[in-house]
Amino acid sequence: MPEVKSIFREVLPKQGQLSMEDVPTMVLCKPKLLPLKSVTLEKLEKMQLEAQEVIKQQEMALKEQEKVQ
Repeated sequence: MPEVKSIFREVLPKQGQLSMEDVPTMVLCKPKLLPLKSVTLEKLEKMQLEAQEVIKQQEMALKEQEKVQ
């Protein structure tokens, strides 16, 4: 690869302070794993399923009683 010569040349001061601008960069961190469902939502769903099971059992009991009569 041929070297490309720049029109500009680097100039460093002989006296005084040399300052450099700090550019903020993105810092990657570990991803935080979040549950898909909260604990409260899971409890509510469990309660709802239990209630549905109780209702099904009651309906089955009613149907059996109607058959007997």
